[in-house]
Amino acid sequence: MRETRTKKRKSKRGTSLLIVILLLLIIVAGVLFIMKVSKESKKTGETSNSNTSIAGEEKPKEELKPKTFAGDERPIAFMLDNNINAMPQAGLIQADLVYEIIVEGGETRLMAVMKNKNLDKIGPLRSARHYFLDYALENDAIYVHYGQSPQAKDDIKSLAISDINGINESESSFWRDSSRYAPHNAVTSTQKIKKIIERENFRTTTNKGNVLNYVVEEVELEEKKEEPKEGEMEGKVTNLAKTVTIPYSSYNTVKYTYDEQTKTYIRYSRNKKQIDWNTNETVTAKNIIITKCKNTTLNDGTTKGRQTLDNVKTLDGYYITNGKYISIKCEKTARSEKTIYKDLQGNEIKVNDGKTFIQICPIDSKISFE
Repeated sequence: MRETRTKKRKSKRGTSLLIVILLLLIIVAGVLFIMKVSKESKKTGETSNSNTSIAGEEKPKEELKPKTFAGDERPIAFMLDNNINAMPQAGLIQADLVYEIIVEGGETRLMAVMKNKNLDKIGPLRSARHYFLDYALENDAIYVHYGQSPQAKDDIKSLAISDINGINESESSFWRDSSRYAPHNAVTSTQKIKKIIERENFRTTTNKGNVLNYVVEEVELEEKKEEPKEGEMEGKVTNLAKTVTIPYSSYNTVKYTYDEQTKTYIRYSRNKKQIDWNTNETVTAKNIIITKCKNTTLNDGTTKGRQTLDNVKTLDGYYITNGKYISIKCEKTARSEKTIYKDLQGNEIKVNDGKTFIQICPIDSKISFE
């Protein structure tokens, strides 16, 4: 009997031990399973958090990019007449960038550079001048003009410019507007130009960066102040540019006035507000860049007084935006290279996203700011 009871006790102890071991194995397995699930959940959470915002946190904003010259479409540069009989012009409002440079007789011409635009009328168009090619090249632009000087003709060939000369095209592509008289009435459209580009098999995209360093964040130029006078709390701001005056010749002056509400400059030429030929809207600019450059009369055996520029070098200038200006340096190392605009500390300037007029004016021009 005793032996039987002893065996029974031993059997119970063995069973209990087995149960304990099994329970321990179940607990360990459970812990391992929970750890695995927790780890996978953490990974899923991290992946999810990279795409969605956590409660109480702001979802990261997409990086904003400047709209001016956006995309890889190749720009088109239109040579526009700026004689008083050619005003108003069509295309200045839609242009992203406009160059104004002196030509013969104290006159100026404009080169309106644009992309991704659809215009039924652009003009009046005028003939090419060789130094305008430098600025078509730096924008990698197809150059549209109506006629050309001998110097421009030679350079268009030697520099392999993608050009469209309206004189060589049909009257259906370039026509005379009957509301004006020649030579101030030759016009075209973007649709007609794009058909010619397709016919000529010109490259239609570009990988060349913008000439200007456009930024989305509003550029506010630093104020420069003179020492305060006795009894004054602070000195007068000395780099205000509420009015900018740029004389090209005795009878040809460009003027800009600042509009505080729109934070843009209204453009005047020969004391007349410039408006658009198509819409009568006022021509404005977000930015103005002035480059002071020596121009001389070509000794080309004619009496036409054609000009040339000494522009492949570092030149003095100004950057104007939002009612103020700063002095800058304008560096161009070759005709086809981009002009780099730098502050006096040697940093490339940031330019507000928007239309810019680049005024390349005589080196002795009496520029004034008010």
